[in-house]
Amino acid sequence: MAVSIDLAPKAAGPAGDALVPLAMVRPAIVSPTPERPHVIGMTREELGGVLALAGVPAKQIRMRTAQLWHWLYVRGVDDFAKMANISRDLRQKLSETADIARPEIVDEQISVDGTRKWLFRFPARGAGKPVEIETVYIPEEGRGTLCVSSQVGCTLTCTFCHTGTQRLVRNLTPDEIVGQVMVARDRLGDFPDADTPEGGILPSEGRLVSNVVMMGMGEPLYNFDNVRKALSVVSDGEGLALSKRRITLSTSGVVPMIAPTGEDMGVGLAISLHAVRDELRDVLVPINKKYPLAQLLEACRTYPGVSNARRITFEYVMLKDVNDSLADARELVRLLQGIPAKINLIPFNPWPGSAYECSDWDQIERFAEVVNQAGYASPIRTPRGRDIFAACGQLKSESERMRKTERAAATP
Repeated sequence: MAVSIDLAPKAAGPAGDALVPLAMVRPAIVSPTPERPHVIGMTREELGGVLALAGVPAKQIRMRTAQLWHWLYVRGVDDFAKMANISRDLRQKLSETADIARPEIVDEQISVDGTRKWLFRFPARGAGKPVEIETVYIPEEGRGTLCVSSQVGCTLTCTFCHTGTQRLVRNLTPDEIVGQVMVARDRLGDFPDADTPEGGILPSEGRLVSNVVMMGMGEPLYNFDNVRKALSVVSDGEGLALSKRRITLSTSGVVPMIAPTGEDMGVGLAISLHAVRDELRDVLVPINKKYPLAQLLEACRTYPGVSNARRITFEYVMLKDVNDSLADARELVRLLQGIPAKINLIPFNPWPGSAYECSDWDQIERFAEVVNQAGYASPIRTPRGRDIFAACGQLKSESERMRKTERAAATP
């Protein structure tokens, strides 16, 4: 059965309950305020500015920035007091002027297949309210993939997606995006200073955060600047050091931002396709009305860096009697002709109130065979974390939609 981990102090539960000892959860740290900016997700230049405000002489800024960067992203510390090679006075000053707190973990669930889902809460920004998002970790042999959210809710209202039923609350900031990676590494014991058992939950051998996919809640390309800044920190070779080849950004088709994604981020591209005809995609993925298939596929053909070595992934959710015919498979092959591509076939993951059913497994295999015979890899994605609603298209939080003026006030 799935396990939900209560993070509050609690007496032993009934037989079968699996609770994480309180000592295994890092203590909460005061949330950031305008007077105490959150430095996670900052550029080195911004970090230097924080150090300058803390009284560090100009000639020491570069050295101290490098030290701080190392402690934050290589050692993974969450308390300035742990930064041993920085003077006590400076550590105290930094703790008064800046913040390196992790997001608050409201809930942690573990699926029968080992998938983990975290519900994170972020403090109020500006005139807004505290908000919550979900992040998923998927363990696989030889690697571990973290599915990261970029928005609270979503603007796109894709009809097969649970997240699409939650209207946009606000964009996530760089520290909130990077913070998801930091907490995942904490909980998995993926930092070198994570002492066992207090420092984190140790995974099985090789089960670490080795890949990041921007496939959680929200449309990343509608939060382009913050996502770009966050991924530059995640991929920095002197910090978290995830190769850009191990980072994939998924979009439903914000065509004008696809080329800049390749130019400015240089990460892998995934397209939420799901239909091969405009009239159907208009229903399943309504952004298609603004950027129809012809425009989307042309942007993919010219994506910077695309090649047989760096193929574009096309995601195709299998909906029974909707988009799963062999004629659809043949049309998919025709549409993608000339694009170095891989097609991920995703069995539909049901959620309460959804109007769709998953295609029969035999039909999914027949569909995949047509695509395979045309020379395209078309793996059928094994559903992961369905029992805890952590599978593709199932993420959602209870944060309420803000008015437009509130969203603007809540975005730094």
